[in-house]
Amino acid sequence: MENPFGFVIIDKPSGLTSHDCVNRLRHVFGIKRIGHGGTLDPAVTGVLPIAIGHATRLLPYLPGDKIYRGVIQLGKQTNTDDLEGVLIASKELPKLETKNIEEYLHHFRGVIKQCPPQFSSVHSNGLRAHQRARRGEVMDLKARKVNIHELTILRWSPEKGQLEVDIHCSSGTYIRSIARDLGLLIGCGGCLARLQRIEALGFNIKEAVTLPNRESKSSCKPEITSPLMALRHLPRFKLTKTEVNLWRTGQHISCKDPRRFCDAADKQLIDTPENTKTILIIDNKSEVAGIAHWENDFSILKPKVVFNAKG
Repeated sequence: MENPFGFVIIDKPSGLTSHDCVNRLRHVFGIKRIGHGGTLDPAVTGVLPIAIGHATRLLPYLPGDKIYRGVIQLGKQTNTDDLEGVLIASKELPKLETKNIEEYLHHFRGVIKQCPPQFSSVHSNGLRAHQRARRGEVMDLKARKVNIHELTILRWSPEKGQLEVDIHCSSGTYIRSIARDLGLLIGCGGCLARLQRIEALGFNIKEAVTLPNRESKSSCKPEITSPLMALRHLPRFKLTKTEVNLWRTGQHISCKDPRRFCDAADKQLIDTPENTKTILIIDNKSEVAGIAHWENDFSILKPKVVFNAKG
């Protein structure tokens, strides 16, 4: 039986950690080499790509941007920056119309700096921030640059003080921080009420499947998405039979002919794809052979990830 190789796109339920989902799939597939791409807080639902087998080595090469759909609760401030935490302060909302909210949101579009929540997974003095926060410590966490590509209002309820938004952002963005900082900017406090990730690492919620039950047997394995689909954003270079042997021993591959590059639909690229450093390598049987980077002014492909290596 072949070792499983690819990605399972889980629609993570509320109440489980990302690691809980990984452990569940380890049980179902009967292997240990499984890892997730992009941690979700236990209360957050939605797209959680999980790499199966040696596909864990491909996680760094998936697209980093993410899209979330969330509800921000204005007028309340908590110690965790979401409604799961302890209420710190509660204030009456000023009169706000959608156009007023839109003006405030201008401050959160584009490249911005944000401080992670006190209860977060960032490291602080050798520990996760949430570990220190649970001990009652208050940390001065450094602000980090993130990119908010789009921040769209879907619905504003002045009666409930709830704002529903779609957020397309770079990896490392904390939506709880946006909720907190929006409340601070308005002057009434804010926190995250609900959040769903609808796209991550190139996968959409429509592709996600339900996490198998704890009691599920190995015969109930969810469908595995091919790495070819997961890496469809990368230019491809197909090896000849002779080059496969060179590749598997870690040798560089000459690529002076741009006609040998193609996209996911096997359409020839007109020019050498110099706009990206990363190239997906396909063997002579049209299977994933690994990942390469450009070298020597785009004339050499240097192996970075090699599957089925030998020697």
